[in-house]
Amino acid sequence: MEGLIMRTTGSWYNVRSDEDGTMLKCRLRGKFKIILDEKKITNPIAVGDRVIWEWENKNERVGNITDILQRENYIIRKSVHKKTAHGHILASNLDQAIFIATLAYPRTSLGFMDRFLVTAQSYDIPARIIFNKCDLLNEEGIAMLAELKSVYEPLGYPCLFTSTITGEGVEDFHALLKGKVSLLSGHSGVGKSSLVNSVAPNLNLPTKEVSDFAEKGVHTTTFAEMFELEADTFIIDAPGIKELGLIEMEKEEISHYFPEMSSRFGQCKYHNCQHINEPNCAILEAVRNKEIAFSRYASYLSMLEGDDNRR
Repeated sequence: MEGLIMRTTGSWYNVRSDEDGTMLKCRLRGKFKIILDEKKITNPIAVGDRVIWEWENKNERVGNITDILQRENYIIRKSVHKKTAHGHILASNLDQAIFIATLAYPRTSLGFMDRFLVTAQSYDIPARIIFNKCDLLNEEGIAMLAELKSVYEPLGYPCLFTSTITGEGVEDFHALLKGKVSLLSGHSGVGKSSLVNSVAPNLNLPTKEVSDFAEKGVHTTTFAEMFELEADTFIIDAPGIKELGLIEMEKEEISHYFPEMSSRFGQCKYHNCQHINEPNCAILEAVRNKEIAFSRYASYLSMLEGDDNRR
């Protein structure tokens, strides 16, 4: 039988049965688990995966996962728990990836946001940006929002401004989710759960205040989980993450996933130009002419250096 992975909690997986839409608990069959463990991935099964399962104990609604169906796409990051280059899949089979950011309390790093966008771009997953908690911004912050929108929207990343306090953008956020499988990601404390509760109060996702001491979010989500908001509308709430190390990407590939750089391919003097200090580099020229935002170029350099952009 087929099913959809809705939640992962270590060795157990919550599966939504295709047969009747009900939930059951499954684990990996032993032999299959050994095969998957040979891959350098900390979680061989991710939320959003479609799987084949069979009953282990029907009365207790416990099953075994016997196979994973081919993924359409996925978003992966470097695992923070492994010293070697292991990956951790955040979610799979996505229609869109939504990055939720804040410019105040806590302030989202642009470098972190760019890493998320590059990762989504590398797997051909449409990405959008939501700037939340807009009610906390002063005039300078509002001006910065407009500036960031002018940078990201021409690159193909639509921006939405929201506030669960004033209701700004909440209806647009709801419309954005309809009929899609959406990954919601961002630092802890940016208000992912509050935003979801504003459009689906029946979910009643737990929320916590931002720490006044460090102005950082307190983790409320410990495992990725998928929720069905309405028919054909699913969200995946990913744990608030502090860093997003790139994986499955060579250094020479990184510029391919910056639209403002890839559109200038073939214009540099050298075909293997890394856009650092080479002569007659079209990317460097565009940065000097402010045709490429310096913040985006700085993000590119940090990715080349392998900086995981910790907070």
